[in-house]
Amino acid sequence: MEKLHSDKITKATSTAPTQQYLDIAEIKEDVVVLKNGAIRAILAVSAINFELKSTEEQEAIINQYQNFLNSVDFPLQILVSSRKLNIENYINYLSDKEKLQRNNLLRMQISEYKNFINQLVSISNIMDKKFYIIVPFSSIESKEKGFFSKVGAMINPRRDILEKRENFETYKSQLFQRVDHITAALSGIGLRIVPLKTQELIELMFNSYNPSIYTNVALKNSEELEIKNY
Repeated sequence: MEKLHSDKITKATSTAPTQQYLDIAEIKEDVVVLKNGAIRAILAVSAINFELKSTEEQEAIINQYQNFLNSVDFPLQILVSSRKLNIENYINYLSDKEKLQRNNLLRMQISEYKNFINQLVSISNIMDKKFYIIVPFSSIESKEKGFFSKVGAMINPRRDILEKRENFETYKSQLFQRVDHITAALSGIGLRIVPLKTQELIELMFNSYNPSIYTNVALKNSEELEIKNY
């Protein structure tokens, strides 16, 4: 099964673009398109506290999850993203409240609370975990075309573009049928499933391939991005 990253990364030259070593061709219409023509949808999944459930609830969750696994006839990828918890925005919020507070006692309490939170996070190394399900779809038609197909595309490029568009719409429709099946099955367990949109997919890919960046980077609107082929 194709992955979102390439296992064939070799020693790169200083002039080679990073995109050359990724399996992702582009991201459009809420779908990740791989270089081999396969497509992916990514679902953000909430978490549930299994230990706090009663015995009956735990058994029901296990049985329903087992039924879900038995109903899936296609491969899935589960991604767990772990990052150090970033509380910068919360600390800034407390600092603003501290400056606006006229009561000296309350202002002191806010300051002490802010210092406590900073020390707690720095000592405990609290991690922020996010969970995703990667749903694949690929077709035999997405494989590399033969010689005569390439010649036909050169003679009539407009028809080739229309065919590619029609194929993409067909693949996308079947992909989101799988997404609907997963959403319906896992929602009964109590999980909240949200398919990522184009902008969210771009941000997820950027942050995933830049793990050294402490804070998640929110990119500009995807409609304003200039798509380039490398």
